[in-house]
Amino acid sequence: MFKSIKIFLSQGKQFIPDVRKAKAPGVFRGRPVISTESVDQQEFASVCPSGAIATTPVSIDLGKCLFCGECERCFPQKVHFTDDTHMATNVRERLIVREGEDKPIEVDKNAVRPEIRRIFRNSLKLRQVSAGGDGSCEAELNATGNVQFDLGRFGVEFVASPRHADGVLITGPISSNMAGALELTYEACPEPRIVVLDGTDAISGGIYSGSPDLDRSFLDNHQVDLYIPGNPAHPLTVINGILDLTR
Repeated sequence: MFKSIKIFLSQGKQFIPDVRKAKAPGVFRGRPVISTESVDQQEFASVCPSGAIATTPVSIDLGKCLFCGECERCFPQKVHFTDDTHMATNVRERLIVREGEDKPIEVDKNAVRPEIRRIFRNSLKLRQVSAGGDGSCEAELNATGNVQFDLGRFGVEFVASPRHADGVLITGPISSNMAGALELTYEACPEPRIVVLDGTDAISGGIYSGSPDLDRSFLDNHQVDLYIPGNPAHPLTVINGILDLTR
């Protein structure tokens, strides 16, 4: 009984009555806010293991951020991670959080391809490709289909064959070994098709960025329709990002 109480106090209520308005239960780092407090900028940037912090101007790139919280631990007066899970966007630039700003990260409705909302508004099938992923983003994607989140109620499902898919959702930094398979999977999806990047590794390469064992040329050749930040991305971030894109 004590173990159950401890879990409840740590994780909070697991049932999510409304995923569109819900906050992530338990310990969660969402969209950060950077204050205008003066700190040593170089020292502030140096604590980030993935180079997500820039100094001119001071900013955090959520496409590179590991959400490890090291910057908040070392400089609590400078940065604070909120519980805001709504961080997905279709514009890469919007993932950069700047000093003194406290505004939501949203999908740019004007930048969404018209066919996406016309065709996929009520039904979207995605083929998930783990392109060198470590399993964390993949595990959270599995959670989107459980009874707490129930992604399927919105008409969004993951399918086994790209022939049945409307696009690909990519996790992992895209290793050289998976680059060819990813391209073949994408080409097997019927048009129109979409590309979704899920997690820091997929968006920027994460801590593997610059590795000779990566081949991210796929992203140079195809338009990305949705960026879902997180390491791994929370199910609420995934669900709301997909819904914001399609609806």
